This record gives sequence, structure tokens and C-alpha cells, in this order.
Amino acid sequence: MDGPDAVSAKKFGIWGDPMAPFSISLRSSCFILVALLILGPSYAFYLPGSYMHTYSQGETITVKVNSLTSFETELPFSYYSLPYCQPQDGIKKSAENLGELLMGDQIDNSPYQFHVNVNESFYLCTTNPLNEREVKLLKQRTRDLYQVNMILDNLPVRRFTEQNGATFQWTGFPVGYTPSGSSEDYIINHLKFKVLVHEYEGSRVEIIGTGEEGMGVISETEKQKMSGYEIVGFEVVPCSVKRDPEAMSKLSIYSKVSPVDCPLELEKSQAIREQEKISFTYEVVFVKSDVRWPSRWDAYLKMEGARVHWFSIMNSLMVIFFLAGIVFVIFLRTVRRDLTRYEELDKESQAQMNEELSGWKLVVGDVFREPTNSKLLCVMVGDGVQITGMAVVTIVFAALGFMSPASRGMLLTGMIILYLFLGIAAGYVGVRLWRTIKGGSEGWRPVSWSIACFFPGIAFVILCILNFMLWGSSSTGALPISLFFVLLSLWFCISVPLTLLGGFLGTRAEHIQFPVRTNQIPREIPARKYPSWLLVLGAGTLPFGTLFIELFFILSSIWLGRFYYVFGFLLIVLLLLVTVCAEVSVILTYMHLCVEDWQWWWKAFFASGSVAIYVFLYSINYLVFQLRSLSGPVSAMLYLGYSLIMAVAIMLSTGTIGFLTSFYFVHYLFSSVKID
Repeated sequence: MDGPDAVSAKKFGIWGDPMAPFSISLRSSCFILVALLILGPSYAFYLPGSYMHTYSQGETITVKVNSLTSFETELPFSYYSLPYCQPQDGIKKSAENLGELLMGDQIDNSPYQFHVNVNESFYLCTTNPLNEREVKLLKQRTRDLYQVNMILDNLPVRRFTEQNGATFQWTGFPVGYTPSGSSEDYIINHLKFKVLVHEYEGSRVEIIGTGEEGMGVISETEKQKMSGYEIVGFEVVPCSVKRDPEAMSKLSIYSKVSPVDCPLELEKSQAIREQEKISFTYEVVFVKSDVRWPSRWDAYLKMEGARVHWFSIMNSLMVIFFLAGIVFVIFLRTVRRDLTRYEELDKESQAQMNEELSGWKLVVGDVFREPTNSKLLCVMVGDGVQITGMAVVTIVFAALGFMSPASRGMLLTGMIILYLFLGIAAGYVGVRLWRTIKGGSEGWRPVSWSIACFFPGIAFVILCILNFMLWGSSSTGALPISLFFVLLSLWFCISVPLTLLGGFLGTRAEHIQFPVRTNQIPREIPARKYPSWLLVLGAGTLPFGTLFIELFFILSSIWLGRFYYVFGFLLIVLLLLVTVCAEVSVILTYMHLCVEDWQWWWKAFFASGSVAIYVFLYSINYLVFQLRSLSGPVSAMLYLGYSLIMAVAIMLSTGTIGFLTSFYFVHYLFSSVKID
């Protein structure tokens, strides 16, 4: 059978749960991918989501439309960029929060109206004869597999397709379809809606409190006011139906028409041709459902592949803790034996031992020597603290149910606000590390300014370049100039002052005292057969091994439009990642000290931070093998640009975790040694 469902099934196959989201935008990727560390199952209650709305019999409700989206180009476009019917009172944009704007959502009203619990079939409009530009645009959007995304009572519309006896669920429906073996394109111009409603009766609440006067019983009139229908599902069957344009043109909007069955013959479908007039109609049926309002999102969020997550996590746990257990048993025994032998000797024997033995004890006079580019190290550690803090807080709130997709844009808005206010922590840690290295507070202001501008500056430059590409494509994914000024205002009015405040508090905090003195003349580092950076770069493979399975699901949710709402799984992955980063960095730091390499500062940072290299390479691999259908250089550049932002954020976060752990390890190790 040829049709939109068949084309979709052929295009996307049977992988996992092929649900297209009601809003896809590349601008959201930069923030969501930054949250790679950050995000992660919560089939929980919806604490701050949209509040329940009870509709009365016959009440008018209006469908909203979101941006047209495609997996082929990843460039969202406005719904009304195509010749669709417009509302009688004009197009009105819905109020959008910061997160929705960044996601590329452009939610408008539409002419599609329903009357609650009333089955109807309506005519909307007939277009003027299609001109060459409109035909070219419709054909292009059809062949790029653009999806129309509609929303009713905050629920995205769903459709179902069947292939090989299996039923798949999608959100949205295609603009049109191209049957196999045909050169013609056909437009979807008739929609068969099914609205699932749950009858709500206020009789479940019998009494109310009335303060000091005691309890009052709700009257029957009040019960009737509370009764009504809750919308718990929104489904559609898209059709292409060829109608007589002359007869349809005589009808007015919302004139009743007879319901139709979706035609199977191409002769009865509406082809996209020049001078064709296209008539748009729709019908709606209301079906009572036992699903209650708090559970209505479960159909969208359930993960059929949950077992894959558990198997990958258990596999990672077994491998990680097995290797970590072996390494740390050997490591702790070695360090403890060295310290015990060292402390049991008198001062004369210790001096003799220092001359005879090699290893970490010989770099005691150089281990805390100031590293090269110490200011950059402090800046990167400060930004890493800010990103990691945003990750931890976001995932905790998400796991508690505060990031329900029912509240569009809440995730991104919350992440941005958290990042802005965590500037105080970034400034504090960066400046305190600067004071510890330098031994004084001189130069803390430039360090604070650099912390406030380093990562946001990198992201801002990349986003500006990508935004010019989106503007050139006339995509709704492009940030408007006004939003750029809003982001800059938030950056300079909130993040920068808080970072400077954090830096000031860092100058007032007591700097960390090194347990040993640093020699005036640096010790020569023995030559090694292989460069030490080779080991550092290879160390990133172990953290990547804990991450790459979940990374596949996250990339699929962003670029292939599948819902990713398993925050519990990602929380476990985040904890594993933090643990492994700390372990890998400490072990490599100890190995370098054992071969008398006292330049451990940057190596400790990149031992765990090098995981970002593998993440970026995996993103390229995903582009080549999973996004083969991605069309055009603009789409590829957008993907690589956001992947680069993701990699930088991961490097800063994981590198900071590894560095701080190694710093406190080295401080503890050498504070345990008796030195004159």
C-alpha cells in the first residue's frame, strides 16, 4: 500500500521507538548536548507541568500548530510558510518562554476547531491555483519528509503506522508523500482526528474546609461545575483526498461535509501540480478513555528499549568496578607500603632513601611548581565547575519530575538560569585555585572576567556562525536579533557580575597551603620512550566506555526526533562517569609521579577531559552512519557545530572532575610525608 505511512515506515525502519517530536530544532541541540552529562526514567508525577483543564460538553477548543520539522534537513520552518488555511481572525503567536525560543518552537493558532464530545466533519478552505513557487516548495518539503506538528491541550498529535505486523507510534504527520515508483507528489489535505477524553466528575470530592466555621459540603451545582471532560489523547490519520474544487469553493469555512475514508487509489488522491486548487477538510471523533489526566503522557514517554539501558549500565558497572577494584587494591597497597616504610625511618635514613630510591618521593620539591598557562587552567576549571553544577542540579530536578515535556521549554530555561547563577561558584573556585598557585590575590579580576567569558564566548561565536546559516535558509530555527540581545543581557547582567562576586569571595577565602616547599631550580624529568600525552589521550577511552551507549540514545532523541525522558538511566550514567573520571585521573597522576614527571597539572585535567575527543569522533561516526539522509552542507555544518559545543562542555566538566580529584590526592599524598 502506498501512502504517507508506507513512506515513513520505509524511510525510518523499525529501530527502537520511532517517535518524532512535536518540535525539533538545531538551536536546542547546543544546550541539550551540553546537557549530555546533564540529562537522564522518570515516569513520575508532573509537578509543575500544565495544569488540568476540564472542558464542558460542546465547549470550543482550538488546535495549535508548531514548526514544520524534518530529519532530512534538521531545519524547522513556519507552518504558514506553506499554503495552508489560515484562521479567520488572523495568525496569532502563542507566548513562548526562553526555552521554547531556543528550541525553535513557533507555536501559532490554527483554523482547526473542535466542540468537546461532538463528532463533526468540516470544510476549511480551498487554495488559489498553485503557482510555480508554491508547487516547488510543497514538493521540496514533501521529499525532505517534513512533518506537521499539531498540539491540543498541550498534547502533540500522534499517528500510528504498521510494518511487518508491528505498530509504530509517531508524533506529527507528513506534509505529503511520494509513492514508490511514482514521480508525482501528493499532499495531505484531509485529517481524521481522534480525541480521547476522560469524563471527570467532581463528586469525588465531597467536603471542603471552611476555616473556623468547620466543614462545608459541596452543593450539587458546584459538583456540576467541576464535572466535565479531560483530554487525555490526540491522534490523527492523515489522508490525501482529491475533491472537486469548484464545488468546494462554494462552501464557507466550517461548513459540514461528509466523512470520507482514506483512498487507496492514487487517482483519488490530491497531487501537487501547478494550477491545482487544493481543498482542506477535517473530521473529528471523541472517544471516552479510562486513562486519567496525570497519566496521559505515558504513551509518549514509555521506552520500549529500557532493557537495553539496563544491560548497558550493568555491563559498565561490572567492567568499571572490576578494573577499578584491581587497580585501587594494588595502588593503595603500594602507596601505603611506601608511606609506612618512609615514616619508620629516621631523618638520616630518609635522606639516604631519597638519594637511592626513585619514584614519586623524588619530586617532592617540584610537585607543586606552578604549571604552564596557569591562568588558562584556572579559567577552565572554573567553567567546568559551572557546567558540572548545572548538570547535577538539572538531573536531580528532572529525575524528580520537574522537567516534564508537558511544560515545553522548561528544561532549557532551567538549564540557562542555573548556568547563569552558578557563575558565583565558577568565580570562587577559579580564583581560589589562582590564589593557591600564585600565593596571592593579585590578578584575580582578569581571571574572573576570563571565567565569565571563556565557554560562553566559544558557544556564542559558534552560534553566531550557525545562526547566519539558519537566517540564510529562512528557518524558524534562527535566533531573532531580539533574543540575541536578551541572551547577551542575561550574560552580562547576571552571569558576569555573579562570577566577579564569586571571584571576590575567592580572594577572601583562605588559599590552600602546599604541604611541601618548592625548590628554586626545577628537577629534570627523565626521558621516556613514549610521550606521556599518549597515555593521557588513551585514558579517555574508559570514561567514554561508560557513556557511549547512552550517548547513542541522546543523539537519536535530538537528531532523529525520539523522546528521551529516561533521566534515571542517565543519572546512573552520570554517577558512573564522575567515578571513572576521578579514578582515571588519579591513577594517571600517580603513574606520572612514579616516573618523576612532576608536570601533572594539565595531564590530570586531560586524562579525564580527553573523553571529549572520543565523543566528538563518535558524533562524526553518528553523522556518517546514522544520519546518512541528512541533506545539504548547512545541515551537516549545524550538526558539527553543535557537536563541537557539546565536546567542549564535556571536556571542561570531566577535566575539572579529574583535576580537582588529582589535586586533593597529590595534596594528601605529600602532606603524609615528613619533609624538613
